[in-house]
Formats: sequence, structure tokens, C-alpha cells
Amino acid sequence: MSVRLTRVATMDGQVSRKRQAKADAPLGVEPSAPRHVVAEGLAVGEDGRARCSWADSTAEYRAYHDEEWGRPVRSDDGIYERLTLEAFQSGLSWITILRKRPAFRAAFAGFSIEAVATFDERDTARLLADIGIVRNRAKIDAAMANARAALDLPEGLAAFLWAYAPDPVGRNRPRSGEVPATTPESTAMAKDLRKRGFRFVGPTTAYALMQATGMVDDHIDGCFVPPAAERRPARKSSSAAKSAAAGGSGAPGKPSVGRRSA
Repeated sequence: MSVRLTRVATMDGQVSRKRQAKADAPLGVEPSAPRHVVAEGLAVGEDGRARCSWADSTAEYRAYHDEEWGRPVRSDDGIYERLTLEAFQSGLSWITILRKRPAFRAAFAGFSIEAVATFDERDTARLLADIGIVRNRAKIDAAMANARAALDLPEGLAAFLWAYAPDPVGRNRPRSGEVPATTPESTAMAKDLRKRGFRFVGPTTAYALMQATGMVDDHIDGCFVPPAAERRPARKSSSAAKSAAAGGSGAPGKPSVGRRSA
């Protein structure tokens, strides 16, 4: 794709570019005006690569965008980590969570679902005293409750959530201004998660999770990050998820296949 590059030259231009970057950014990302050449939601850095403009604000955002965001995550613990961090991010900037992630991993046993599911009041007290993480009682309780709820999913958390991933066939990367905050799939996912005892999972959070774990590809058209080779649901039978996304209730008696409505 060829794009016409323009320089951010004036204060008005910086404000406009900042608004554009924010509009295309994932939940919680509060980008400053991109520092480099920008066009159609893209920023070109010193390395000559065109990337989503929200990623041009800080080194942490750039690394997260280039190496992690939108790459498929298929493990249960990996999905649980992203779900937990998205919940802790509620009301905060994502850069805060990124900078605290090593402390979160240490505090939550590497986000092992089985380990966190055994946490008790002593762990709650320990976490509330940990200055390295976000010390919010409701979010800490939600992280533990979500681990227990995840253990109750016969197919595992990853397969359960990936069944909500839309079919990537025919789905092009968005242009600037086309990135949604929610979708029918994220709304259905959030509803199903809450029904199964998960907390802090509204439709907006669910969609941010889908973006972060590669269930959807919201890198702006022209971004250098290559599309993932495979984004299809982990299991073939996803009729219940499709029914839920379309407004149905899913298959009865069987698991169907989220800043924020929670």
C-alpha cells in the first residue's frame, strides 16, 4: 500500500494527529501526538517502518505494538493474563499496566489459573499491600473469581473465548477511524462470561481482549506488522457462539462457545 506522508508541523496539526491516534488506539491507550511522519493512521519511525500511530508515543507502546498486540494467544494462562490486565486497566491508562506488568506477574503467580484459583484472604491482604501493582480490592477479588470460573470451563478458557473470534476470511484491516469499541461478538462474549461468574468483563473490555490476543486484527491498513497466519476459532463447532453473537442464547446445557460496561 502506498500512502501520502505528511509532517506534523503545527500545534493544530499535532492536536489533530493526537486525536486521530487516540481514535484508532486500543482501550486505555492515551497516546501523545505521534512524533514522526504520519499518514492515514500510520506513523513512520526512525526504523523506516510504518506502524499504527498510537504506538509512536512511547518505547513501551512501540514494543507492545510491534511484538505482542494482535498476535494470537492460544494458551489458557496467556488468555487469563490478558483478561486480568484488561480488567485492572479499567479507568487507568494502559501504559500504567504495561509498566507494572512484571510486578503483576510476580504477584499473581505468573498468571497461572490453577495457582490464582487457590488464593485466599491472606493473598488478598498480600496483594493489597503490594505497591508494585494496582491495589484495588474489587479488581483483585475479580482476578481470583475469574481464575476459579476459568477452571470450571471444560474446554478451557482459550478455546471458550476463541470460539467468539469472527471469521477472518474477507475481513480487511481497518483504515483510520474504522476501529470499533465493541462488536456483536464482544457483547455476546461479555454476556456469556458474566453468566459464568466472570467479573470486570463488559463488551468494551471484551473487545480490547479480542484485539490484544489476536482474535481480531485491528492493526491499521498499511502497518508493517504482518497478519497472523491463523486467526480461526480454536474449535470448529462454534454454532452456539454464532447464535449468541446474533442475539440468541446459545446451546442450552452446553458451554457456548469482556472503561466500560461491566
